[in-house]
Amino acid sequence: MRKPEWLHIKRTGIHDANIATERLIQKLNLHTVCESARCPNKGECFNNQTATFMILGDVCTRNCTFCAVSKDKDLLLKPDEQEPQRIAEAVKVLQLDYVVLTMVTRDDLEDGGAEHLIKVIQAIRSLYKTDVAIEILISDLQGSAFYLRKIIDTDPTVFNHNIETISRLYPQVRPQANYQRSLHLLKAAKEYNQNMLTKSGFMVGLGESETEVISLMRDLLSVQVDLLTIGQYLAPSKDHHPVFEYITPEKFTFYRQTALNLGFKECFSGPFVRSSYKARNALYIKKNQC
Repeated sequence: MRKPEWLHIKRTGIHDANIATERLIQKLNLHTVCESARCPNKGECFNNQTATFMILGDVCTRNCTFCAVSKDKDLLLKPDEQEPQRIAEAVKVLQLDYVVLTMVTRDDLEDGGAEHLIKVIQAIRSLYKTDVAIEILISDLQGSAFYLRKIIDTDPTVFNHNIETISRLYPQVRPQANYQRSLHLLKAAKEYNQNMLTKSGFMVGLGESETEVISLMRDLLSVQVDLLTIGQYLAPSKDHHPVFEYITPEKFTFYRQTALNLGFKECFSGPFVRSSYKARNALYIKKNQC
């Protein structure tokens, strides 16, 4: 389908901050979801000297049909022991007060990469002495309650795990994932730390109905998810899951208002919204919650 007008990204000038951020990431040999997942907000975020760091390499062990991240298991590497320190250095150089950490799914590792994520968080807090807020966007850890609790014990500001799509579409879109397992992970996280903000996100345009979207919202509320992100699915290539519909900006506004009316503390909903879009706003929500 031809993209509608509202999905054409307006190009902004290349700012010094954008170039500096890209060079720093390259210099420190880091991965960002901004680049690996071809995020449409990369320019805006880089211009603001922010980035979502993706740990454990840039190869995923799952075969989700919507994702642009590489799935070539022959390229899988052991966790880089120097990566935590390099990310901490990047955080310090960029003078971030809000850091987003995400991870590829690593089913080849016994802990799913949990221990490595913990080391990254510890390195940031060790090197960067100011009060830095950390949001984590994690895989489902194959449902491990033990490693989930170890991660939450690092006291992240926001715990994020994306549900990605409605239950009916999981066999086509996330064949190696499990809808109920993801819901259980979010529920367990909140039950273990009631003071921690929990967050999830999903895409629209994959073939879901309005009724199914609202039902998904209710499922997330039933496990006490606080924050929600909703964005347009854009197929990375013709080999990925096809786009069934381009959702109008008005519909995104409707979904946001519906989410707020149902009880979410905040919902970012729009064509270019992704899971870490305007993530720093969680600080204001956290402040008002205390």
